Amino acid sequence: MRLGLIGFGNIATTLIGLLQNGGLVPEGLVVQVRPGCGDKVRAELETRCPDLAAEVVSDTDDLLAARPDLVVECAGHSAVTSYVPLVLQAGIDVLVVSVGALADAALQTELTKAAQQGGARLILPAGAVAGVDMLAALGAADAVSVRYRGTKPPQAWAGTPAEDALDLAALTEPATFFTGTAREAARCYPKNANVAATLALAGPGFEATEVALVADPAATGNIHEYDVEAPAARYSIRIEGKPSTGNIKTSVTTVYSVFREIRNRVGPVAI
Repeated sequence: MRLGLIGFGNIATTLIGLLQNGGLVPEGLVVQVRPGCGDKVRAELETRCPDLAAEVVSDTDDLLAARPDLVVECAGHSAVTSYVPLVLQAGIDVLVVSVGALADAALQTELTKAAQQGGARLILPAGAVAGVDMLAALGAADAVSVRYRGTKPPQAWAGTPAEDALDLAALTEPATFFTGTAREAARCYPKNANVAATLALAGPGFEATEVALVADPAATGNIHEYDVEAPAARYSIRIEGKPSTGNIKTSVTTVYSVFREIRNRVGPVAI
């Protein structure tokens, strides 16, 4: 498989390591990065995986010209807006890590149309949360409710509106600083609320998914808890994910979720 990446930060580099360790090194790799970053990324790729046929580009046309079988977006909400529609229209499947970008209803519609026009698939991984398969199945019913609570260490909320509500550095106990819908959470906390967006898309939608965000000085990782009530089942899930190396805002389980999607595409058995 030829793999494309949009972005080459913590998620992309961790993913490449997982692919190498799992014996799933792609036949070819093309990475789209910001203009001016190419030389640095080429040098890093040569160090990490000298035997991998890798190409680094800074333009989406060059990414498409490489004809990857799958493109993984791991560069943030703006990358979803700027590049993903073009890739889908070209008939190439895209796995979007920045799921929260779809809180923009117009963008969600645009991506859906682009996938239909190109005959491609927009793939939304489970990311840092478990049980999305059951929620998506139960979502066929009308009466599904989801309540989500996301807890992270105070420093994980630095640079977000949480700083306006709390003195993060002085916290001595858990503090809830946001309650609202998944759409509001994804818009206000784009780097922290992808889980809320994923649950909304799998379940009752952005407006009907209730969200609470918490800063807890005792938290050693990123904790995701949610309750589901549906006619066919009721369940609760709690995941304490370890943060990625170099990015406390992202759970490392997010990268494992992307790895699973790739493994299911190339392996003889999908699970």
